[in-house]
Amino acid sequence: MKIAVVNEITTAGRNVDVISALEGRGHEILNLGMTGTPGEPELDYLDIGIISGITLNRGVADIVVGGCGSSQGFGIAAMQFPGVFCGNIRTPLDALLFAQINGGNCISLMLNQHYGFGSDLNLRMIFDNFFSVELGVGYPEHRKEPQRIARERLKAFSRSSHKNIQDIIDGLPEAVAQKISSIPQLQGFL
Repeated sequence: MKIAVVNEITTAGRNVDVISALEGRGHEILNLGMTGTPGEPELDYLDIGIISGITLNRGVADIVVGGCGSSQGFGIAAMQFPGVFCGNIRTPLDALLFAQINGGNCISLMLNQHYGFGSDLNLRMIFDNFFSVELGVGYPEHRKEPQRIARERLKAFSRSSHKNIQDIIDGLPEAVAQKISSIPQLQGFL
């Protein structure tokens, strides 16, 4: 599985924590957001939301892991794109239920607010739980079929209520398109 990690400017220092918590699971990790490297483009939560939409719709990654200070803004920005199903994940239980019931493809983490002692462990446990189940199989047993139907309805609603990704890309302001196209792994996908 390909996992894209996207950090925005206020959480660039947490990038190493997110990458570390994801490593060793047998997935390919693409670091597409801010890493704290001098000279990299400054990305805000809207920018990483756009990157997430492009990344998932163009098949660059299967899952996007991102976040912002509170996890709210990134999640809202990411879900403006077709086929992006983002969960606000704060605890390992959130991760397990989101994976098993919702089968989402985008995780929004709270990377500043309440981030402190043990947060690196919380990230590791979040990913332990998220990757411990098959995405979208449902929970509990008697709710599996209604949840499957609801996921299919949500996918159809997403397709019908959003512009297609190329129209969205074509409508991006030039400055935003240039910033995003400066990310080496996204060149050729805009």
